[in-house]
Amino acid sequence: MAEEDRIVLTSVGVDIGSSTSHLLFSRLELERQDTRYVTVKREVLYQSDILFTPYRGESETIDELALGAFIGHQYAAAGIERDRVDTGALILTGVALLRDNARAIGELFAAEAGRFVAVSAGDNLEATMAAHGSGAVRVSETCGAVINVDIGGGTTKVVICRHGRTTELMAMDVGARLIAFDERGRLTRLEPAGIALAQRLGLGLALGEAVTEADQRRLAATMVDELLTALCAGDSHLLRTQPLRDCSGIAAVTFSGGVSEFIYQRAGETFGDLGALLAEELRRRANELPAPIAEAPGGIRATVIGASQYTIQVSGSTIFLSPLDVVPVRNVPVVMPDFPWHAADFHAEIVGRAIGDALRRFDLEGGTGAVAIAARWEGSATYRRIGAFCAGAVQALNVHVQQGHPLILVFDSDIGGLLGLHLREELELDLPIISIDGLELREFDYIDIGKLIPTSGAVPVVIKSLVFPTH
Repeated sequence: MAEEDRIVLTSVGVDIGSSTSHLLFSRLELERQDTRYVTVKREVLYQSDILFTPYRGESETIDELALGAFIGHQYAAAGIERDRVDTGALILTGVALLRDNARAIGELFAAEAGRFVAVSAGDNLEATMAAHGSGAVRVSETCGAVINVDIGGGTTKVVICRHGRTTELMAMDVGARLIAFDERGRLTRLEPAGIALAQRLGLGLALGEAVTEADQRRLAATMVDELLTALCAGDSHLLRTQPLRDCSGIAAVTFSGGVSEFIYQRAGETFGDLGALLAEELRRRANELPAPIAEAPGGIRATVIGASQYTIQVSGSTIFLSPLDVVPVRNVPVVMPDFPWHAADFHAEIVGRAIGDALRRFDLEGGTGAVAIAARWEGSATYRRIGAFCAGAVQALNVHVQQGHPLILVFDSDIGGLLGLHLREELELDLPIISIDGLELREFDYIDIGKLIPTSGAVPVVIKSLVFPTH
């Protein structure tokens, strides 16, 4: 591959969530630009059916046999054999993240280990991915600020995008399938958040009993009330995260997730839930939104379509590894905080806050795995700036290093060795450190860092990049 200027990969994105699961097969054409391959063309080969995620009885345990049968059928329908797929991304959200579910789903894809990127997406990361997948981030590059509202089956994720970046997010217990019912209106699924909402309205809902259309509309209207309150006033009792802080200057509102198919009038049928009623209420009250509704192409499939895997780079030689056997490491997620490069000097607290915001956006603040902080260093490398950067990074990643994960810093310019030495010599830190440079990374990259190449003093780095429909 390293000798090719242009390569073609078959990739698949697999999205397994609390309410729905689906696959999307793509052909990705990559072109080498400098040291990395960039996706220059994508072709959707097959979009799977949308499956209501199957459960065992009334439990939260996903029926992996039914799910596996669905996945196998979709590969067959696409006319693609599993061993012919070059790369892919497995995205788990909601109850799919529960330990037993994640383990069972992982076993369904055991044969793809090493070729697939597996991503566990909580509220924050799911929101961020929806903003990219819907096209809202791309739209914000030209029109200023965009709010993307991703309304799914169990939750709603809201992201503010400004000038091509996600800046704020929140999640709410607003969803189409908080209750689900059959053709006679009898309840077939009732989520805890749906029970709580019904109780606030004085409704006594129970599985097997009928819910009237009038009560369905009351539930949908109340959820829209709370969503609009959160968007415009910043608070709601249905919030799962902190409220939005700054909703000023919004030029457009985009929607993604299953309910967006009704908002944009692309859905041809209803599915025994509140999706159509939520969309009807939002369209009726569109003038109460912070800005006009804009079209978004992502819809229910506003998720990754796969991964352009195995872009290969080699680090610079001005790097710092301690101890030397701290590498190799594999499948490390990359975050790129918004550092205050414009300032001649900055403080450790500002650096730590920037890293903390990025970690929360990607649901990585818990320290359960290693994470790479990537940056394009700008401005001078003075002693004060280096000291503030290192101290802020250590502060923000304290939970990670306390759990035995190395401190991983990755830069584009030749500064990796200098920062590594400062961490070891000036701050006298006794912890594993990987500080490398000469690499060009982006958010939604996952990296493998190999062993030191003795003859050059560099390390090989394999980069796996998530690909979205709007890329």
